[in-house]
Amino acid sequence: MTALTARWVVVDIEGTLTPTSQVHVVLYDYARPRLGPWIDANGDDPVVVEAVAQIRLLGELPDSAGTPDIVEVLHGWMDADQKIAPLKTLQGLIWQRGYAEGDLVTELFPDVTPALRAWHDKGLDLAVFSSGSVAGQVAAFSRTSDGDITTLFSQHFDTVNAGPKREAPSYRAIASALDASPERIVFLSDVPAELDAAAEDGWQTVGLARPGEPFGDADFGSHLAVKSFAEITVDLA
Repeated sequence: MTALTARWVVVDIEGTLTPTSQVHVVLYDYARPRLGPWIDANGDDPVVVEAVAQIRLLGELPDSAGTPDIVEVLHGWMDADQKIAPLKTLQGLIWQRGYAEGDLVTELFPDVTPALRAWHDKGLDLAVFSSGSVAGQVAAFSRTSDGDITTLFSQHFDTVNAGPKREAPSYRAIASALDASPERIVFLSDVPAELDAAAEDGWQTVGLARPGEPFGDADFGSHLAVKSFAEITVDLA
């Protein structure tokens, strides 16, 4: 058991709180056939209008490109697992509806909720930094295998309001938003490159080497690496 002290605990989602299959299979398969219908049904929503405009721009489509062309670009990004903002925005809206209607339930690793609750009960503040949109994050935590855990989190960050997950400036932006010194923040992720970026800004880091996950056998270098949240304790600094 490794003991840490901090003011904030910031967590990744995919591969850290949930199996990777929760995103790449369950959520992606849910969103994929609904992208076109969502765009057509919400053509007056300013958020959707802006997302579509960005997709045309980034996908190098003409202004006249219709929904099928837009969806083709989105599916290509999904197939390549690219973390592109307008895709994440539309996915988040679709997932939000799916969770609200009971179509989706987030499967959490069994060690996750007990640890989150223990840290929260000690007075630590919890935040999320995920490539999924903030709306998608909140929706995902509203209906999980352990119930609604949205109240455990004080802040949510994504690649829109913070920046790319593998770049140090994103972590500087989050630390500033949290009004916390970097050394009082612990970041938990399964991706070594994300941990490298957080450490570059002075954060404490913990790598999740979960068996069977894509980064289960990764080289975490100088980062503390654990297979479960149960292997660490975090106390309020």
